[in-house]
Amino acid sequence: MIITRTPLRISFFGGGTDIERFWSQEDGCVLSCTIDKYIYVIVKESYDGRIHIRCFEDESVDSVDEIKHDLIREAMRLTGIKNGIEITILSDIPHTGSGLGSSSSLTVGLLNALYAFKGIELKKDALAQLACDIEINILGKPIGKQDQYIAAFGGMRVLTFKSNGNVEVQAVEPAYDIYKILKDHLLLFYTGVGRKAEGILEEQNRLINNTRPILREMKNQVAKASDIIARADIKGFGELMREGWIMKKQLASEISNSWINETIEKAYAAGALAAKITGAGGGGFLLIFCEPEFHDSVRNALGELKEFPFSFERQGSTKLFLN
Repeated sequence: MIITRTPLRISFFGGGTDIERFWSQEDGCVLSCTIDKYIYVIVKESYDGRIHIRCFEDESVDSVDEIKHDLIREAMRLTGIKNGIEITILSDIPHTGSGLGSSSSLTVGLLNALYAFKGIELKKDALAQLACDIEINILGKPIGKQDQYIAAFGGMRVLTFKSNGNVEVQAVEPAYDIYKILKDHLLLFYTGVGRKAEGILEEQNRLINNTRPILREMKNQVAKASDIIARADIKGFGELMREGWIMKKQLASEISNSWINETIEKAYAAGALAAKITGAGGGGFLLIFCEPEFHDSVRNALGELKEFPFSFERQGSTKLFLN
């Protein structure tokens, strides 16, 4: 039996510049960090030689081609496992449209587990690139590359997407505990609205020629954030987040809506300095930045939303158990 644990992520700045239509013409750049909410993949030999999948919809099939779950099907094709396996997927969060990179975390965790099942150890950059190949090149999803890389590497990272297709991964390591300070200033709420990111991202892709100046400024926020972190200017970090959300809403029509805008205004009125929908937008999780003394006020203002307390994590996709 093999168990892998792969973290979800919060993307702070530069989201959207990891899409190929942007980085193929100029480098993209993202500041992202993983949190202690995970996708777990359990893999073991099946008792009857068939393929058994326990996920959000259970499947029992005789061949890989019959698997309906596209990420599992393509991960098995890529790793060359044809049958005789049981795969169980568990998640710490709702599985529909979280905005925390769950699909890419699942893909990375699957590959980590399936290769371990075959006795093969892959480096983190190889896991990330193979996950990108499955999601973007094989399945044609209109997504970028940041989620796969941050899920594989973990921690707080600046990811630079070069126009030649390479990805540079740089750890953010100031001379103080940035993880603790940020944790003390962030709240995470589930909106209760699941959504498919593909529609939003397809529109965002179509509009890139028009929105490139906005995306370029969002990319520039990564360098600004790095400087802010180096100076331990936590309020400046929140102010930059607020500016980023204003820009992000201009990338596609369904990133925000009247309900999201009203909810964020409630948070601001209760003392929040910044707020944003994580991921592609439209629903999923709402990230709030506010001083600790305003936490209870914001919680009361958003009382209808479920809070997900979290911490940051630094390991990325790991194997918890091999037997």
